[in-house]
Amino acid sequence: MSTSSQPRVQRHRSVYDIVAICFVAFLLISNIVATKVIGIHIGPLMLVFDGGAILFPLTYILGDLLSEIYGFARAKRVILTGFAVSILASLTFLVVGAAPVGPGYENQDAFVAVLGFVPRIVAASVCGYLVGQLLNSWVLVRMRQRWGERNLWVRLIGSTMVGELADTLIFCTIAFAGIIPGWDFVNYVVVGYLYKVGVEVIFLPLTYAVIGAVRRWEQPERNAAHENEVTHD
Repeated sequence: MSTSSQPRVQRHRSVYDIVAICFVAFLLISNIVATKVIGIHIGPLMLVFDGGAILFPLTYILGDLLSEIYGFARAKRVILTGFAVSILASLTFLVVGAAPVGPGYENQDAFVAVLGFVPRIVAASVCGYLVGQLLNSWVLVRMRQRWGERNLWVRLIGSTMVGELADTLIFCTIAFAGIIPGWDFVNYVVVGYLYKVGVEVIFLPLTYAVIGAVRRWEQPERNAAHENEVTHD
C-alpha cells in the first residue's frame, strides 16, 4: 500500500450566494414593512416616508457590490430572482388572506389590513425595483468600462442617483398616489429619494471596505465575469 497521497485541492468558495440571499431577503422585508407610512416631526417640518425606506437602500449597496465584483449578467440574475420571489410572496399573502378562517383565529381583519395591501406595494416595488436596479447596475458597469476602476465613489453615487430616482418615482406613484394627499405626497417622494441617496453616501466608507474585501476574495471569479458582462446582455 502506497504511503504517498496527492494533496487535496482546496476549492475557492464564492460569497456570491450569500450576497444574493441577503439582497432578496432585504427586498422581501422591505416590501412588507412598506405598508406602513411613517411621519416624523422635525421642528415645523414633517418628514413622510414608508417603512421600507429603513432597509431598502441596502439593496442598492448590495446591487453595487454585485455589479462591481461579479458583472452585470450575474447582478441581473439576482435582480430577476428578487422580482420572482416578490411576486410569489404577494400571491401567497393573497391566497392566505382569502382562505377560510380556522377555529380560534381572531386576527383575520388585522392580517388582511396589513398584508392585504402588500400586492399593491409589490406591484409598485417590482416595477420601480426592476427599472431602478437594472439602471443602477448598468450605469455602474458602463462607468467602470469607461474610466476603469478609478473613482469608485463617483460610480457608486452616480449610479445610485440614477437608479434611485427612477425607482422612487415609479414606486411612490404606484404605491401611494391617491392615498397620500397633495403636498404630503410630494414630501414623501422628495424625502424618500434624498434619504435613499443619503444612506448610500453615509455608508460609502463601509461599501468601499466591503467591495475591497470581496474583490480580493473573488478575484478569479471577477476576472471571468467581466468578460461577459454588458455586451452579452
